[in-house]
Amino acid sequence: MFARNYYSLVAGLREYSLEAEAKGFDAPEIVARIREELSRGDRRTLDLFYTYYDIENIVRLKAGRGRFNPLGTLSAEELEQETAHPAKLPAALGRILSAYADPENPDFDEVDRTQALSRSLFAAYYEVCARSGCRFLREWTAFDRNLRNVCAAYVARSRGTAVADVLVGGGDVADALARSSAADFGLKGELGYVDQVMAAVADESNLIDKERRIDNIRWAMSDELSTFDYFDVNAVLAYLAKVNIVHRWMSLDPRQGRQMYERLVGGLSAGELIAKFEEKE
Repeated sequence: MFARNYYSLVAGLREYSLEAEAKGFDAPEIVARIREELSRGDRRTLDLFYTYYDIENIVRLKAGRGRFNPLGTLSAEELEQETAHPAKLPAALGRILSAYADPENPDFDEVDRTQALSRSLFAAYYEVCARSGCRFLREWTAFDRNLRNVCAAYVARSRGTAVADVLVGGGDVADALARSSAADFGLKGELGYVDQVMAAVADESNLIDKERRIDNIRWAMSDELSTFDYFDVNAVLAYLAKVNIVHRWMSLDPRQGRQMYERLVGGLSAGELIAKFEEKE
């Protein structure tokens, strides 16, 4: 099966970003406009990519705290309905929600409820993404899970709490984090960014700078995972991964957000993309 190319869409991403900036950076609007241009299959991939934020919103709703993140695929009203009667989220996530909510549900005994709902939902989410037909989504979510697990493991170790209790999902990286006593958890050879992550997490003097350094790792990875993708859905998702970062920083620290926005726009050149694509061909 051949990937569909979106020449006009990708060539116009710079204009999308500039238009959003002109009226206040609006990441959800950018996502909505891009979604309209995608094939049905790629729309499903895009929705799965953003289901991460639905889970965040569900966890906050259950806890009665935190702001609603508009990057999710479900509105605040739909989230209320979904937590009571799952229908729109991937089936694996719906089963978990039902099992945690209702002891009489058929899935109650099939779901491990010994861990927090958030860990169960995110673990299932990453498993669903690992089976996606989209290479970028598979690799990005595997990276994202490892990155978050490394951060959580370092914090847990520094506080003297059990590392295994904060990890999401399994696999070789999670096993190393849970068992290794090495300073880098024995992962330097497997995760090239592990030293950068640990240095950032260890710096408690400036929380904003710590978050910025971690998001810089995400930004670099979005480039790395789409190095040879120019006009397909992988390129679109790589761009949106950066849009998500800019969106976060616009509210977290407007000055940093502006710098990241300029970095986003500066990296978009239709002419350069076409030249690289032609070289590849």
